[in-house]
Amino acid sequence: MYFKRKELEKFRSFKGPLIDVRSPSEYYKGHLPNSINIPLFDNDERSIIGTIYKKEGRKKAVIEGLKFFEKNLELFLDNLFMNIESYKTIPNKDNEFFIRIYCSRGGMRSQSIAWLLEKFNLNPITLKGGYKIYRRWVLDSFTKKLNIVVIGGKTGTGKTRLLSLLEKYKYQTIDLEGFACHRGSTFGGLGMKEQPSNEQFENIIAEKLNSFKTSNNIFVEAESANIGKCKIPHEFFNQMKKSRRIEILRSESNRLEELIDTYSVFKKEELQESVLRIKKRLGPQRTQVALESINNEKWDLVCRSVLEYYDKCYEYEKVGKKNIKLLDLTDKKYDENIIELINNVL
Repeated sequence: MYFKRKELEKFRSFKGPLIDVRSPSEYYKGHLPNSINIPLFDNDERSIIGTIYKKEGRKKAVIEGLKFFEKNLELFLDNLFMNIESYKTIPNKDNEFFIRIYCSRGGMRSQSIAWLLEKFNLNPITLKGGYKIYRRWVLDSFTKKLNIVVIGGKTGTGKTRLLSLLEKYKYQTIDLEGFACHRGSTFGGLGMKEQPSNEQFENIIAEKLNSFKTSNNIFVEAESANIGKCKIPHEFFNQMKKSRRIEILRSESNRLEELIDTYSVFKKEELQESVLRIKKRLGPQRTQVALESINNEKWDLVCRSVLEYYDKCYEYEKVGKKNIKLLDLTDKKYDENIIELINNVL
């Protein structure tokens, strides 16, 4: 295993295009960040080859794969050369140009493409162990001891904005909601891109952690275990629950202003759909007030009608609540002066 991880480190050290030759469905489930998917087989072709392998053995599966390979070769090469052209100016050791290729286990797909590219006098590099060894590296990264500092606070205290401020001033931060493309509430998907798969969510977090000094503080926002459909890695979440926590306090008027700025920009229909998803928890009266207020653009009433609901939900949030330092930021601007206040409570 150690040998394979050294291979992963070596593979990652080279500059140049990173090509994932697996099928689109494999790529969507999870891939090395910044890789380009140029599949050797599409989803149906991969399924056919897999079925033949199970029923008739490896030899016949390979023969069928070669048939697809011959059919797809011209299109594959066109896509490959189009994508690698812009990378040729990136310097490497001894000014050589490398193309990094990986498949599922570092087997026939990546090796076949490497063999082909050698015929074009290119320098292909394959990842021994493939994506499988990368995933082991990802999961292992969450078991390391991390100095996590959780930023907590009720809805509307500007935790995400504070995290962005810390990032701006070169502090180590993990934006879990940003990586998950979801704010973690019934309104969480508004204005966000499609969420990644849970596996890719883990990959993104691991890559960010890999860029950090683990001895330094790592700031994260307090979250529940699930952010939309993405689940925070179990080992990482356990560390969050035991970590130091800075609890942000702000006045109700500050919180309402934050929520109005965040959500009033969205379409009325989208906001109303979000309210209706929690109508049983809001109750008929608050639901009706929220829906009518959205329609009449009375954003203060909209936010007030859901604030009580979120405050009740907040009582069940347990992340980092055994080692809390309070930080009152009522009426304060989120600028560089806040950084000093954070440092003072750590």
